[in-house]
This record gives sequence, structure tokens and C-alpha cells, in this order.
Amino acid sequence: MKTILKLLSFTLLLSAQVYAGGKSGWDDNYEKALLEAKAEKKLVLLDFTGSDWCGWCMKLDDEVFSKSDFKKFAKENLVLVELDFPHGKRLQKKTKEQNEALKTKFAVSGFPNIIIVDSEGKEQARWSGYSKDFLTELKAKLSAVKP
Repeated sequence: MKTILKLLSFTLLLSAQVYAGGKSGWDDNYEKALLEAKAEKKLVLLDFTGSDWCGWCMKLDDEVFSKSDFKKFAKENLVLVELDFPHGKRLQKKTKEQNEALKTKFAVSGFPNIIIVDSEGKEQARWSGYSKDFLTELKAKLSAVKP
């Protein structure tokens, strides 16, 4: 019985994290991210993703975003925002509407799509698709762009 309760508790915690949007270190609130970026003098990385169905998005998460090198670089230089378009997960209405509006604003037509914006929301750089060398490319592009 204890094992079943532990398993149920773990499942509920995992479900809550998925429902909340959540990769550790990432937010899903664009406006909040812009304010944070302004206060901390950072840029904002927008990850347009289909987290539960897009194979290249999952590969980018596994091979880049989840690695300690990326996390360290991001913590020092970026505010991370996941703009998810899942098929099997439910998003809050406000989040879904925000994501759709930003998809239109930035003319995103495929996933993954990574866009770097400044604290005013102005696009500074963009990547479409998967790249195993994303962190290297990111560092190179950001060396020319300062918040």
C-alpha cells in the first residue's frame, strides 16, 4: 500500500509540473520575463516548442537545454521562456492565448523555433529547427548583441 501511495504522489507531482509548464529554470510568462530581463540586464530566450509531440523539440531539450553547460550560460545571460504548443497537455487559457499571440507576432511557422529578444521585446536573433551546436551558435550570436 505504501508503494502505491508513493507512486500516486509522484505521479501527481509530475502532473502538476507538466500542467504548470515546467522545465526547471524556465517560465511561461512573457511579460514577466521582459521585466526580469530589464532588471537583470539580460536577454530573453523564447523557445517555441511542441514539447510532447515535436521530435526535434524533445531532442533540443535532451541534448542542449538539459545540459549543465547550457543551464550555466543561461543563468548568467538569459531569461528563459517556454512557449509550448502541446497536443496532449493542457495549458491554462491565458498561457495558450499568450503563446498564440507571440507565435503570430514573431511569424513562427514551425518547431522548434528559438528567438532571442531584448527587454523591450525586439528580436535580436533567431534559429529554426534543431542544431546540436546550438549553445556554440548562441554564444557566437550573443557576443555581438548586448541587452
